[in-house]
Amino acid sequence: MTTDDTKNSELSSPLNSRVNLREALEERYLAYALSTIMHRALPDVRDGMKPVHRRLLYAMTMLKLDHKSGFKKCARVVGDVIGKYHPHGDQSVYDALVRLAQDFAVRYPLVEGQGNFGNIDGDNAAAMRYTESRLTAVAVRLLEDLDQDTVDFRQTYDGEEEEPVVLPANFPNLLANGSTGIAVGMATSIPPHNVAEICSAALHLIKFRTASVETLMKFMPGPDLPTGGIIIEPHANILKAYVTGRGSIRVRATWHVEDIGRGGYRIVVTEIPFQVQKSKLIERIADQMFDKKLPLLGDILDESAEDIRLVIDPKNRNIDPVLLMESLFRASDLETRLSLNMNVLTDGLVPRVLPLNEMILGWLNHRQVVLVRKSNYRLGKIERRLEVLSGFIIAFLNLDEVIRIIRFEDEVKKTLIITFELSDIQAESILNMRLRSLRKLEEMELQREYDALIIEQAGLLELVASDEMQWGVISDQIKDLKKQFGEKTELGKRRTQFAKAPDVDLDLAEAFIEKESITVICSSMGWIRALKGHQADMSKLTYKTGDEHKFAFHAETTDKILIFTTDGRIYTVGADKFPGGRGHGEPIRLLIDITPDVEIFNIFIYKADRKRLVVASDGRGFVVVENELISNTKKGKQLLNVKSPVKAQISTIADGNHVAVIGLNRKLLIYKTDEINELSKGRGVMLQRYKDGGISDAITFNIEDGLHWLDSGGRNRTVTVLDDWLGVRAQTGRMPPRGFPANNKFK
Repeated sequence: MTTDDTKNSELSSPLNSRVNLREALEERYLAYALSTIMHRALPDVRDGMKPVHRRLLYAMTMLKLDHKSGFKKCARVVGDVIGKYHPHGDQSVYDALVRLAQDFAVRYPLVEGQGNFGNIDGDNAAAMRYTESRLTAVAVRLLEDLDQDTVDFRQTYDGEEEEPVVLPANFPNLLANGSTGIAVGMATSIPPHNVAEICSAALHLIKFRTASVETLMKFMPGPDLPTGGIIIEPHANILKAYVTGRGSIRVRATWHVEDIGRGGYRIVVTEIPFQVQKSKLIERIADQMFDKKLPLLGDILDESAEDIRLVIDPKNRNIDPVLLMESLFRASDLETRLSLNMNVLTDGLVPRVLPLNEMILGWLNHRQVVLVRKSNYRLGKIERRLEVLSGFIIAFLNLDEVIRIIRFEDEVKKTLIITFELSDIQAESILNMRLRSLRKLEEMELQREYDALIIEQAGLLELVASDEMQWGVISDQIKDLKKQFGEKTELGKRRTQFAKAPDVDLDLAEAFIEKESITVICSSMGWIRALKGHQADMSKLTYKTGDEHKFAFHAETTDKILIFTTDGRIYTVGADKFPGGRGHGEPIRLLIDITPDVEIFNIFIYKADRKRLVVASDGRGFVVVENELISNTKKGKQLLNVKSPVKAQISTIADGNHVAVIGLNRKLLIYKTDEINELSKGRGVMLQRYKDGGISDAITFNIEDGLHWLDSGGRNRTVTVLDDWLGVRAQTGRMPPRGFPANNKFK
């Protein structure tokens, strides 16, 4: 071989062939994605099953493990599944089998287990060599008529066996038991529902094929979970999720209060949300108690046996049980969000997110196909039997000649076919007939069977040709299913209830803060601290050199404190965040982002729905509801729009019908509070007109009570006749009454 031939040989070798990496990756990843979507993660809309579950039930059927037979070791079942149908790990197959037997994981278990199959605490099942299983009545419904050509079969992975592509599914398994799975680029999450409600909705849908989701929700208002619980999601949200196929549903634990005497009580939780492990739930609550994040909770105990019983003790008897539970719902998995993503395989091939009505129709249409295929299968059986019976009847009518042919002819079968115009099957059946069948009674029985089959054949032919009759039969099957698993049965009665979340006036954030009395102290230089208790004597307080007292007020650790600065920004700080009373405290700039060139001119306790008058130094201002002042960031919120040299200056409660404004020019003006705009933020309107200078002070008051102020001696002065100062907004005003303080302040 020449050198060139060698080079050409090397280049043509498969090891040296060039492959486009992008195309290769796309092709291989697409193959993997399709395999994951179709054969692992997404259920089929027709029977609601993934391949592993379908193969488990089929393998158990082949082992004759129906609900009336004895149990067999799970290891035997798993062995058959992985050996014949599902070439994957035995542990993953056993885990799937275990889940089908857990009544806290599956609403209508498909496997009846004997032995340790795990529990709601999250403990694992015993090894498969110790446990036994068989099919339940629900699983038998899913597999019903499987041997009557109702569904297609395909070869198994090794080509030695056959397995069903889909089950006949005389049970709405997809909605009844739900399904979860994560595929490539998509996922599914369908919660369980009540089968009696599904049947009612299906019966309505058979009569009214275009029925809306809203109409169907009158029959099935929402999920029915294996572990019970309470759904608190509004009806409108559930409807939207069912219409779009995507959404979430809030589920809470079921609880009640037990009186323990002497004014005390304890809370008992009897049902927890779906897919929540009880042991982890208690562990998380205990950790939060240790971290002092649940100040209302005294203790939690697990007194569960076969039924769930979690005992919750409050910190003290004065705590509202509703508030205690609301705090626990927020902090733990006693309340969860149930995801709803109705992504399924339609026609066994195409993944689609379906609304509720199309999911039920997918099952109903499959049931119609199953019924027609079963009827055609039966018609084929009848046709063959009628053929055999007609041959038998001919034989009885010509019995002597038949016997003669059998005794004396050389080619018996051929002679029978020619003599009586029989088919090959008829001749073969006559030759296989036993002598005992030649009785007179047998002839009469054959005729009766023939007549009955003719009647049955006519009925089936009519059924196959009539959609109306088919839906009538399907309706009867659904009614029978509803009767077997109806709400009057132990398995079928609804477990999950519906309720509205209680209205709690107190902010739930307070439930995570231990309520204590404090005195908030702030100095001129912005050093803040919180002394324990409501201090009355402030004279012994010390400050840093060059600093002095500016603000002091009583509060609770659960209060929100609002801080107003001269640049018109307002900040929100929880009173529990202030440093303790030791030393001089800490700079308030550690809690909020205040620029160095601004000052704090007011600090006060937030009160919902209270109104406040805010004014800048140029006399512009407005009324604002304190709800608009809350800010959740360190940067605060721009409330009053000011530009240097104008500053935010006044913030006072607006609870009177008149406002009194006095300027630096010592002119007093009084007018109705209604003349001032109510805004959420902005520059506001001019409260009083000035030729030069600006505003000095402003308050609101009820004019029938008179105008009050503190004179220079600290005495309360009141003027009730105020006609000389009454006017309208933005006027100049007149000199104040005699005795008004020289500093032009009302307080």
